[in-house]
Amino acid sequence: MWKIFLGFVVFAALALFVIFKGGDNLDMGGEKHGADAVHAPEPAKPADAAAPAAAPAASDASVPAATSK
Repeated sequence: MWKIFLGFVVFAALALFVIFKGGDNLDMGGEKHGADAVHAPEPAKPADAAAPAAAPAASDASVPAATSK
């Protein structure tokens, strides 16, 4: 009987520790579906990483040159 009580006390102490460490970031809502679900963004593909390097050159060409009067 004392082992059950000791197990309960240890489990309760562990649960309180986790709750206090988690603070307001702890989600006790369970499994989420639909609009409430939070999905991680897809990792960037290697081809997408090269696109930002080419973007500044394309934007410089679209700027009109200054005309002299």
